[in-house]
Amino acid sequence: MVAVGDDGIELDRTVFYATGGGQPGDTGILLTDDGREITVTDTIKGSGTDSIVHVLGEDSPALAVGDGVVATIDWSRRHRHMRMHTCLHLLCSLVDAQITGASLGETKGRIDFNLDEKPDKESLEAEINCLIGEDHAVTSDWIDDAELEANPEMIRTMSVKPPMGKGRVRLINVDGTDLQPCGGTHVKSTGEIGPVRIGKIENKGKQNRRINVLFDDV
Repeated sequence: MVAVGDDGIELDRTVFYATGGGQPGDTGILLTDDGREITVTDTIKGSGTDSIVHVLGEDSPALAVGDGVVATIDWSRRHRHMRMHTCLHLLCSLVDAQITGASLGETKGRIDFNLDEKPDKESLEAEINCLIGEDHAVTSDWIDDAELEANPEMIRTMSVKPPMGKGRVRLINVDGTDLQPCGGTHVKSTGEIGPVRIGKIENKGKQNRRINVLFDDV
């Protein structure tokens, strides 16, 4: 443990994902060397470069810098986030418009697109489930800042740009389907997502259409 503060604690390394890019932070537990189990209710980005703060549950025992812990995420919750995040990349590949906003949760996700008209809900649902069933591989790679600047079409968001300034940016590649900068967590292939439904397609302002996606078992 490298820092203890009012907001939570920081570790020298962690498996927890901090809230960002529309994806919630991980929850889970920390097990101390002396057997105490501490609940992590959220994970957020700290003030320092690359720092991650683990927000602890109420009435957690006192901890000190130098204490050792074993960090364990709530895997079932994380995996649902992974499935939905990859699903939203498939949605991006099917809608030819820039993104104005996005978020995801355990059972559903949504993307806001800069669109004049609503897409056909039934066709979109059939297409996204087709891509899921084709089981496209999902891999990650890196691109340097200069190369990304030279290929602005890779950036789909209108208001939020990928974090740059560190020399390189992470790319998520859904084989033959979608390639874009992303720092979130993803499954290994689209078949892992499972069947989904397109929910409401809402009008959220001039040229702004919100497309909701839900897991089919919800």
